[in-house]
Amino acid sequence: MRLPINPGKLIYGFTLAELLISLAILGVIATITIPIIIQSQSNGTHTAIGRETLGMISAAYQQYQQSNSVSASTTGGDLTPFMNYVSYDLSGTQLDNLYTLSGGANCNTVGNQRGCMVLHNGARLSVFSMSFGGTANNNAIVFHLDPDGIKTDSTTNGPGKTVEIELFYNGRISSRGQMGVNAVSSDVTRSAAPVYDPPWFQ
Repeated sequence: MRLPINPGKLIYGFTLAELLISLAILGVIATITIPIIIQSQSNGTHTAIGRETLGMISAAYQQYQQSNSVSASTTGGDLTPFMNYVSYDLSGTQLDNLYTLSGGANCNTVGNQRGCMVLHNGARLSVFSMSFGGTANNNAIVFHLDPDGIKTDSTTNGPGKTVEIELFYNGRISSRGQMGVNAVSSDVTRSAAPVYDPPWFQ
């Protein structure tokens, strides 16, 4: 049924200018919020990778203890047969720097570095030949986890930065920023500070 139009009644609507202004405001809002949402999703993915890796290292250490005698000379490399990974990278690939620090790791065998495990989720876990260096609760083995694998940049505070993982002699495991006490490996003492953990690590 068609309704009669009352010629005396005004019909209100939006002008073209008002519509363009509304679209411009929506564009500004989208420009601000979309990168934040994408970064939040990326951080969530990286956090899941971090937790999965911590669990894998902890389980590998428990399995190693069942069939081997843990000592001050036990290294991260001793645990790799008990870990789940796709392949071992010795290509010299450069991982991202540690967050707020210039140090990082290469996937090679230079110095204390013993290459990188390529994990099923695409992350790379670098392994070092550094041993516990002692049997105290603060003696630790060091690993570096780069959650986004070979995506690198030259900054020390960008997204996807490497987190340093400390596995202590008593089986406790944590990131460098959350380890609570200074960790001592066979050749260096690492101080604990929350600033050392990248924003993605929750």
